[in-house]
Amino acid sequence: MIDDNVITDSFVLSNLDDEPALLGSQNKFVTLLEEGMDVSINAFGTKIKVSGDSEKVKNTLAIFKNMVDLIHSGIGLNDSDFVSAMKMANNGTLEYFKDLYNQVLIKDIKGNPVRIKNFGQRQYVQSVQRNDVTFGIGPAGTGKTYLAVVMAVAALKRGTVEKIILTRPAVEAGESLGFLPGDLKEKIDPYLRPIYDALYSILGAEHTNRMLEKGIIEVAPLAYMRGRTLDNAFVILDEAQNTTSAQMKMFLTRLGFESKMIVNGDISQIDLPRHTTSGLVEAQKILQNVKSIRFVAFSADDVVRHPVVARIINAYESFDDTKK
Repeated sequence: MIDDNVITDSFVLSNLDDEPALLGSQNKFVTLLEEGMDVSINAFGTKIKVSGDSEKVKNTLAIFKNMVDLIHSGIGLNDSDFVSAMKMANNGTLEYFKDLYNQVLIKDIKGNPVRIKNFGQRQYVQSVQRNDVTFGIGPAGTGKTYLAVVMAVAALKRGTVEKIILTRPAVEAGESLGFLPGDLKEKIDPYLRPIYDALYSILGAEHTNRMLEKGIIEVAPLAYMRGRTLDNAFVILDEAQNTTSAQMKMFLTRLGFESKMIVNGDISQIDLPRHTTSGLVEAQKILQNVKSIRFVAFSADDVVRHPVVARIINAYESFDDTKK
C-alpha cells in the first residue's frame, strides 16, 4: 500500500562548492536532518533528494535554502544551527531563522561569533539588555548559563560593569557537601563547572584564571553573598531552584547601582529537602509584576543539543504528568 503523503523532492545547489559546508563532514548534518525531520536524504552532485512526509520534505528543503543563504553570507555552519532551524521549521517560524544571525553577542576565544540560537534565547538576551533582573527558567541545554556568562563578559568588555560575580547554592542531588574535602568554596567549585566551561570557551583558561586572581571575576557560594551590596557588577545565580525563600530574598536584595542580575534554574530539578519551598518557585509568584524584573521561560523546544535530548526531556515530562 502506497502512502499518498510520502513524496520525493529535490534541492539543487547552484554551486557544487557549497556541498561540503551544507552537508557537513562525513554528511553529519544530513544525519541530523534525517533524525530530526524524519526524512531520507540522498545527495548526488548538486542535487539533494529528500523523501518523506510532504510537510517534512517541504520544511527540510526550506532549511537547506536558509543554510545556503548563511553560507553565502560567510557564516560557518555547525550542529546547533541545524537543530535551531529544525525547531523553528516544526514550529512554523523558520521565516525568522536568519534574523537570529543579525547580532553577534561576542567572539569566543577561537574568534568564532556567538549568536542567539532560537526565539527563547532572543527573549532572554533582550530581557537582560532591558531589565535589571532576569530570571531564566527551564531545562538544561537551553543555553541559560552559557548566554548569561556571554552577556556578563560582553558587559565587562564594554566597561558597563567592573566585575562579574558567579554564585550558586550549596545543594546537590545525592551529595553531602560536608563529607567533601576543603572549605565551602573548594567544595562548591566542581558544581560550578558549567560556568567555568563557559568562561574558558569565551576568554580562555589562562585569561579567566588571571581575572579570577585579580578579583575581576569572583566565583563564590551563595552563603558568601550575605551582607554585601553589589555595585557595578554583573551577578549570575545558577541552579536557583535549590535556593530557599530566605536565600533568594537575601540574594536579590544584594543588587546595587549600575548592576545586573541573572537568576537561572530548572524547577523540575529541585534538590531541596521535602516540604522546603524553592526560592525560585516562590519568586515567580511574588515578583511576576515587579517593574525591571522579567521571567523568561524556556522549554524542551529551546534545547540546543542533539534532537534526541529534547525528546528525552519531553518523555520524562510526560511520564511525570502521568504520575500526578
